[in-house]
Formats: sequence, structure tokens, C-alpha cells
Amino acid sequence: MSLLERIDTICLTVRNAEKASNWYQEVLGLNESFKGDNYRILSVGNSGVPLTIEEGNLNPSDSQFYPIFYSKNIEEVYWKLKEKSIKTSELQNDGVNKFFDLYDLDGNKLQVCYWK
Repeated sequence: MSLLERIDTICLTVRNAEKASNWYQEVLGLNESFKGDNYRILSVGNSGVPLTIEEGNLNPSDSQFYPIFYSKNIEEVYWKLKEKSIKTSELQNDGVNKFFDLYDLDGNKLQVCYWK
């Protein structure tokens, strides 16, 4: 049984979410489906997996994109990973999403989220 239900989004780091969102809409024809404080969610054609762009530091040595998985049972997933000594961030809530980061064996960042 999988702990995760689907890939929720793919995330890219950008310097300015507003300018980047405008570029993705004008150049690639994506549609902005959600506007957060420092991030935007863009729908990609008929795909069920959107693109999230979030403001942050652009460091070429860091992975600038990562998958975000979705789970309705985010607390259960979080504690199961903690029990297995998987490196995670704290479980966070930004008022819209609950989420946490986790890292694979090679230190690649992954994220799990839940939203209604």
C-alpha cells in the first residue's frame, strides 16, 4: 500500500513569482490557477499535474525543482517516515496547505502536501 496518492505538482524556484507567472502565461500559454504570497500554481494543458513556481534563492548547485506528493493522511505519512528515521523538515501549515520536506538517500528534496 502506497503512503502517497499522487504527484501533486512539480515545483520550480524563480526570482519573482509574479513576473515568472506572467512569462509562463504569455510564452507557454499556461493558466494561473492559484496565487499565493510568494508562489503561483499554473495549470498545464489537460495534465492533472500543475507547475508551481515559488520565489527563492537560485543556486545552481542545489536542485531547483522537486516533486510534491499529495496525501490526505499527511500526519500519518509524516510520523511513519519519522519512525523510519527519514530526514524531514517540521510539518508546516501556511493556512492553505499542510506540508513537509523529506530527503532521499542522495539528499534530493521531496515534499508531501495536503490541501482541501
